[in-house]
Amino acid sequence: MTDRIQIGKREFDLKNRTYVMGILNVTPDSFSDGGKFTDMDAALYHAEEMIREGAAVIDVGGESTRPGHVQISDGEEIARVVPVIAALRERFDAPISVDTYKSAVAAAAVEAGADLVNDIWGLKYDADMAAVIAESGAACCLMHNRKNTDYGDFIEDIKNDLRESIALAAQAQIAPDKILLDPGVGFAKSYEQNLGAIRRVGELRELGYPVLLGTSRKSVIGLTLDLPADRRVEGTLATTVVGVMQGCSFVRVHDVLENVRAIAMTEAILYGSARNPQS
Repeated sequence: MTDRIQIGKREFDLKNRTYVMGILNVTPDSFSDGGKFTDMDAALYHAEEMIREGAAVIDVGGESTRPGHVQISDGEEIARVVPVIAALRERFDAPISVDTYKSAVAAAAVEAGADLVNDIWGLKYDADMAAVIAESGAACCLMHNRKNTDYGDFIEDIKNDLRESIALAAQAQIAPDKILLDPGVGFAKSYEQNLGAIRRVGELRELGYPVLLGTSRKSVIGLTLDLPADRRVEGTLATTVVGVMQGCSFVRVHDVLENVRAIAMTEAILYGSARNPQS
């Protein structure tokens, strides 16, 4: 696995470091913070706050992918995310990710200034997505997802599904050092399988790519602790610590400051010294 990845203008040290990707939902119906940041000023203020707290990447999402969500048109999603991405690009140096599985949205977002495409279907939903990413030169995060929960050997099946995504990336000539992998916690997995995906997330590194763990406020935490979405920060922190100890390179979270601090403490224990959480 490469020790570094370039996302936008920033090069990330993937050896013994875990970075925070801050979630900026510009959707009215997100499971956790729907409607809070649909106003441009609110979105920019929250992005600035997350960057100040230590977010290394800002991930902009324009369509909720919670269970039972209603799919919106490409045009509506573009109208939600592109103005925000353009405004972020104008104001901040932090790399910007777009959370979409649609090639038209990805193309518009990259043109507006996005540096990474975060695809919850791992290039398998939209046949044009891989080519759009390759032609743009953007980085990408390929998340594990499938249409059923019929697993044999659970982790091996996840790895095989991700190998298919990696093959699609290779066919489109996406550079290997532009790829992140995500185990897809909360997608096509039972409660027990979600716990297993977190517990064994480090095994995905055997595929040769850096791993992003996205568990923030998800149902696996709510079911474990019997708490609503806005009270799951402690549960999220526990998963982040596990992610750091398993060698994940990124965690995607809502509560940036708390996770930055948890990562810094975990890294100090693991490596014997405190590190600047924003470096």
